[in-house]
Amino acid sequence: MSDLLVDIDGPVATLTLNRPKKRNAMNDAQIKALAGFFDAPPDGVRVAILTGAGDHFCAGLDLSEQVERASVEAMAHSRMWHRGLERLQFGGLPIVAAMRGAVIGGGLEVAACCHVRVAAPDVRFQMPEGKRGFFVGGGATVRVGRIIGPDRLTEMMLTGRSYGAEAGAQLGLCHYVADDPMAKARDLAVQIAANAQLSNYFAIQGVTRINAMAPEEGLFTESLCTALAQTSPDAEEGLRAFLEKRAPRFE
Repeated sequence: MSDLLVDIDGPVATLTLNRPKKRNAMNDAQIKALAGFFDAPPDGVRVAILTGAGDHFCAGLDLSEQVERASVEAMAHSRMWHRGLERLQFGGLPIVAAMRGAVIGGGLEVAACCHVRVAAPDVRFQMPEGKRGFFVGGGATVRVGRIIGPDRLTEMMLTGRSYGAEAGAQLGLCHYVADDPMAKARDLAVQIAANAQLSNYFAIQGVTRINAMAPEEGLFTESLCTALAQTSPDAEEGLRAFLEKRAPRFE
């Protein structure tokens, strides 16, 4: 069976990490497969749901498949993860994560690439690398640090402390807590798929980058995004639908 399952239902693609016996601990092939999907998503797909088979989202990097590496090789391996996960965050498709159980280490790095995150009550968020003599290498210092702040991430890494779903929601590690995270993720994905594509694209591409800019550069970039969005055919349809008191029909 494939380590990454893909199911397409209309505009929504569901991607399932499929290594349940390993709590969906990820190997390099999965990272490359995920990146490949978002490099060339199937025609008609507007939103992706990312989840894990069985009782867990992802327990991190599969340490049983790791080999001894020289420093330069270890850096190259980390940079491969960076390239792969960048394709998730900035590939152009909104991603809704549906999470259960372990969201640990590299699993949290993957989740942090997703634009909307839904957690079951049993979710456990953790960054335990320091307890094993490692340091994060899949982008946590940037993505998770932006979500919860560098001070909180430092504490998580030093202590190995874990957070449940409700505490994770307060920190921003998830946006929703739901008994059935897949059902909630599906509802959200259908809503997002109905948005104008350009609006979704700018939300994905613009917000994170603008917040990394100096304020004046960020405000200028925001003006560019709004000028392009508000002069698009979808914006015209959105305004027309509002005036006619109906749902918009975006291309």
